[in-house]
Amino acid sequence: MMIGEQSVLDAWLSGVNAGRLDEVVALYDDSAILLPTFSKNMLSDHQSIADYFKGLSKRGSVSVTLLDNTISIQALGDSLEAVAGFYDWHFIDEDILVKARFTYLTDSEKPSPILHHHSSLLP
Repeated sequence: MMIGEQSVLDAWLSGVNAGRLDEVVALYDDSAILLPTFSKNMLSDHQSIADYFKGLSKRGSVSVTLLDNTISIQALGDSLEAVAGFYDWHFIDEDILVKARFTYLTDSEKPSPILHHHSSLLP
């Protein structure tokens, strides 16, 4: 699950945390599906994914922290991986902390490696 020297997950986290939304959206394949944490909609194109992240950025500064000891990676083939774990979303301006879980399906041979991303609130 690498893009150059950085993992897809690390690239996603650094992009979201720095507000570089174009970089985040570029990680998603043209046919990717995003089942987002803060929306009931299934997103399946770059515009809807971009709109989702822009909507989150309107809440002010955000920090997503990966809980390292929760990460599980399954190799599904030569270039396919399933990655699952937990992360915390901190909306700094609102002082709100949201705990969530996620799964990614990635293809390291694609320039935009995220094929599927599901994220949901912890019950």
